[in-house]
Amino acid sequence: MDVPTSIDGSPDSAWAALRAELARIAAAHPDALLASSMGVEDMVLIHALAQVAPRLEVFMLDTGRLHAETLAMVDVLAARYGATLRIVRPDPEAVQAHVQAHGAYAFYDSVELRKACCGIRKVEPLRRTLAGRSAWITGQRREQSVTRSGLDVEEWDAAFGLRKFNPLAAWTSEQVWALVRALDIPYNPLHDRGYPSIGCEPCTRAVQPGEDPRAGRWWWEQRDSRECGLHAGNLAGRRPGVVARDPALR
Repeated sequence: MDVPTSIDGSPDSAWAALRAELARIAAAHPDALLASSMGVEDMVLIHALAQVAPRLEVFMLDTGRLHAETLAMVDVLAARYGATLRIVRPDPEAVQAHVQAHGAYAFYDSVELRKACCGIRKVEPLRRTLAGRSAWITGQRREQSVTRSGLDVEEWDAAFGLRKFNPLAAWTSEQVWALVRALDIPYNPLHDRGYPSIGCEPCTRAVQPGEDPRAGRWWWEQRDSRECGLHAGNLAGRRPGVVARDPALR
């Protein structure tokens, strides 16, 4: 499912292909997890999984700094799909130690301190959640940013040591939203307020028409640094000569 076709209800449509791909992933990796930031792409994946693989676990990283609208989506999913999301939180002692040492808003001071904050609030909880699993699924798309332009639909995640699936990699924003409207899929209301990409509240702002979809994430930094560490392979893959491979294929 590298190049999605139009969403027209036919057997060959992008929607049918997506469901088939997720069913294949679930069959090959019954222990796979879907990571949800409560963005619109994740809602499309959750809607599809509810139909083809309802037993696949969905989790959300609650960093302690999410928008109220994002947290409210947990109840929306429960009401619509009867789904119970796994809420994963950072180590409170690690968070407290970082804040005491550097301040509550140290991430504005340097890329290093921002990545340290992301490491505590996002990367470590994710590593803990993925431990022992064979695969995880994300809602990443190539057109979201320069760091994702070379995104594969399926890859080996060297950072966390498991398979990683990005089934919406080749989808456009227009295709995602056409599907959401056609199937009445619930979505985070922040999208209607100019937030194409949603993260922690102090690190995310609305974007202007025509701006990069991830321009609102860590907007005070250089464009090429705007990954939090959850998808570190996106940055590694853009460096000449760096290729992440499945150790089993070596």
